[in-house]
Amino acid sequence: MYPPLDHWIWLIPAFLIGGCIGSFLNVVIYRVPLGMSVNEPKRSFCPKCRKPIPMWLNFPMISWLWLRGKCRECAAPIAFRYFGVELLTALLFTATWHFFPPQVVLFLWVMMALLVSITFIDAEHLIIPTGMTWAGSVLGIIACMVWPKLPVMGGMAGNWLSGLKEGAIGWGVGFLGLWGIVELGKMAFGKKPMKFEKAAAWHLKEPENDQDPMCFVIDGESIPWWDMFSRKTDRLIMEAGDIRVDGESVGGGKLIIRELEIELPDGAVRRLEDMRSLDGTATSVVVPREAMGFGDVHLLGMIGAFFGWSGVFFSLFGASIYAIVWAVVGRIGFGRQLPFGPFLALGCLTWAFGGWRIWAWYLEFLGPIWAQ
Repeated sequence: MYPPLDHWIWLIPAFLIGGCIGSFLNVVIYRVPLGMSVNEPKRSFCPKCRKPIPMWLNFPMISWLWLRGKCRECAAPIAFRYFGVELLTALLFTATWHFFPPQVVLFLWVMMALLVSITFIDAEHLIIPTGMTWAGSVLGIIACMVWPKLPVMGGMAGNWLSGLKEGAIGWGVGFLGLWGIVELGKMAFGKKPMKFEKAAAWHLKEPENDQDPMCFVIDGESIPWWDMFSRKTDRLIMEAGDIRVDGESVGGGKLIIRELEIELPDGAVRRLEDMRSLDGTATSVVVPREAMGFGDVHLLGMIGAFFGWSGVFFSLFGASIYAIVWAVVGRIGFGRQLPFGPFLALGCLTWAFGGWRIWAWYLEFLGPIWAQ
């Protein structure tokens, strides 16, 4: 006879399953930002020598420790992140099984896997794949229907229809609310003007490898392409003293650079992929930028789909606190870009594993005050 589902023995398979999923997430984290398939090649490989890793050396956590964090073939170091992702996922799966009822565990395991993937992708590449968040949002609303208490933790749960309603409202508050903040941020901080007393040299720098973006370099400052062009309407506007296309001067004047093309002072449009080089000098530049990426908007919508509108507000507030602490401890200067996705994920996890109790206590505390 099997032990009951709330017996501690079930935490062991939860941990092992989490470790195996974490091993797959390492593949996702490495390949998805590079546009690679997570299925081909089927086996994991060393990022340095590209040799496939045999099955007997691909056990979650154990293999990294056994090989002392090095590739067996070329002895290149394998980042601690691979071990960390597997251990973190295993612990999250274990905690989820412990804190939540079985009927919703599978949904939350998928959410945990998505949060881990998004956290490390955003931390390394400053992007959040929206395909993950859309899938997570749909799954979150279904989870709310299966267990209607999920979007109203600490409150009164209803039937599947009320769960659907709360999940949909949570998604709307998370997505549309943060979208409004992003738009206001774009209006207030969406342009970075730069002026120079003497004409400054600039050029477009090609990426050194598949993981790096193209950069706009001016007066020694390098700005990644994805920091400037997150929308089709974004434009880099420059007053150029001289413009050189493929090493030949085409004069000066107002140059407009978009994500995939440039517009020369005479109105001619050239595609970037058709040029070998682009450089020159400039007296002023207006660089487009985002206060917050749209990936964060999608991620907060996914959080709301799982945990309702109260989970949205708590996660956003918690993420802001975590980000401020990280910036202070890490001495990250004002104006430097900081990925917000990992902090939203951390705020969400805080809510899921007990933060909702703080919210419930806060509402109880306000109750007597409002009654007066």
